[in-house]
Amino acid sequence: MIPALLAQIGLPLIARLAGAGLEALDNPAADTAAKALREVDGVLRNGAIAPDALDAANRRIEAQARSREAETALREVNATMRAETRAEDAYVRRWRPTFGYAVTVAWAMQMAAIAWAVVAHPTDAPAILAAAASLSAMWGVALAVLGVAVHERSRDKALAAGQPAPGLASLAAALLDRRKADRPAAPAG
Repeated sequence: MIPALLAQIGLPLIARLAGAGLEALDNPAADTAAKALREVDGVLRNGAIAPDALDAANRRIEAQARSREAETALREVNATMRAETRAEDAYVRRWRPTFGYAVTVAWAMQMAAIAWAVVAHPTDAPAILAAAASLSAMWGVALAVLGVAVHERSRDKALAAGQPAPGLASLAAALLDRRKADRPAAPAG
């Protein structure tokens, strides 16, 4: 959350904060980096870098921050799911459907509110849609968690039924079988 917020604020602030932090260290490499960041900050403040290039750098920082956040969230979800499978409590085993219903209700409520706001206040539509777009990281994590939960639950059920865990080879074979079944039969004779 904090890296994405810093990325939205922008490269000038990140350079200034990182430089100040490095100055506090008593290390020649940190001093060199702090000096370089002060120079970058000066260049950014003087407008020597084109606004388009600065915007592109800010977007790249934001994308990298969001990617790291999603990666961390998925690692935490996987650890939680492993602990869940060992739990004896019935509710702990039922969190996946509960989470799925909660995400569905929240998504429906948000989409209904956005649709109503755009129809009721069409002049504010660009701001409303921009605000909704800024929620993409949050929804990306929530839907990734839900996707992993659904996939893992399906796998758990298959294993409980005595079926082997599907691997890449069995997935490819299933896709080929499905393709063959979808082809129309050749006319006889």
